[in-house]
Amino acid sequence: MAASSSALRTTISPVKLGNPRSSSSSSSNFISRTNSLLHASSSYLIKNSSLTLSHKLFTSNCNAFSVTKRSFTCKSQAIPSDNSTPNKVQELHVYEINERDRGSPAYLRLSQKPVNSLGDLVPFSNKIYTGDLQKRIGITAGICILIENKPEKKGDRYEAIFSFYFGDYGHIAVQGPYLTYEDTYLAITGGSGIFEGVSGQVKLQQIVFPFKIFYTFYLKGIGEVPEELLCKPVEPSPAVEATPAAKACEPHATIANFTS
Repeated sequence: MAASSSALRTTISPVKLGNPRSSSSSSSNFISRTNSLLHASSSYLIKNSSLTLSHKLFTSNCNAFSVTKRSFTCKSQAIPSDNSTPNKVQELHVYEINERDRGSPAYLRLSQKPVNSLGDLVPFSNKIYTGDLQKRIGITAGICILIENKPEKKGDRYEAIFSFYFGDYGHIAVQGPYLTYEDTYLAITGGSGIFEGVSGQVKLQQIVFPFKIFYTFYLKGIGEVPEELLCKPVEPSPAVEATPAAKACEPHATIANFTS
């Protein structure tokens, strides 16, 4: 019996019951961790919801900004930001005179026909003077393409592409019909120097073909034309000639660095 009791004690002695306080502490820790997780989860959900709302607001603002930007661009294209381009039309008078000293014009009969025909080319370059014929201002340079021979009018119709060179002032480019038997208007297609951005038209008045032509420019889109280029023109007639000083290119009878 004593042996049985001893064996029983030996069997039971390794078994240790947990400390009630320790168990209570573990439970408290578990509950604390659970609460922490729940709190963190709630915070994440709240934060995530806030981020989602912020994202929606940001996207909405971006869309509104984009619409505003596109609207501004369209407005900018439709209404210029400034009205610096002058609307004033300025008249400029120029004489073109072929003094038979430049080998102009040259006739290139590309049609290979005995009469003037479509495709024939006429390169040319002549001297130009102010409308009062007091100053040499430069040259013309360009080409005429024959479009049609007009026997009944004793002349030809050309498409002309050429420029007027005004020394340091720049140049004016023109294009349009050139008729050897009547006056025409050509478009001003552009320019350089003080004539940059120029538009308008020029009247070509045939005086003596192909030696004397009088031009009246109607210039738009540029600043004031220099006084020395403006003058009261001499009335066009077959007898007009530049002054001897202008022909001789004397310093007082030319513009600065006139194109020769």
